[in-house]
Amino acid sequence: MLTQEYLKQILSYNPDTGIWVWQKSLALQIKIGQQAGTILKSGYRHIRINYKHYKAYRLAWLYMTGEWPKEQIDHINGIKDDNRWCNLREATTQQNGWNSKKPKNNTSGYKGISWNKKSKKWTVFIQVNKKNKYLGGYETKKEAIQIRKEATAKYHGEFARFA
Repeated sequence: MLTQEYLKQILSYNPDTGIWVWQKSLALQIKIGQQAGTILKSGYRHIRINYKHYKAYRLAWLYMTGEWPKEQIDHINGIKDDNRWCNLREATTQQNGWNSKKPKNNTSGYKGISWNKKSKKWTVFIQVNKKNKYLGGYETKKEAIQIRKEATAKYHGEFARFA
């Protein structure tokens, strides 16, 4: 099990920039002073230590607190490789999902808002207690946006991401 003590021996982490730098060479291709890790297709930076891959943001949590995160780590600004300490917070799976970006196939420009062709209204949904909650159908997109904004603030609090 990787410990904070060992991690600090082999890597340095700059909490202001989120950048990891090798302090000790663990393999021929690793140079001391070189930035650690690679960004995978997922968009997250991974760092390989003793043949095991670790997510850089989880390492940041261990490095700064001395403990592994209890659940998930949320990137507050939604940028997967922004591992600055001020951008990381512990979250449940549900909270992390609330702070996710809108789906790529979204056509309204806002999470939880879509056009219903049949009713010819903007429909609004929000996830509450792991269930989708219908917030109504609205004549104008502006009305739908306002309802969704209010509900997002009410139900998702600091993890609210609207667009």
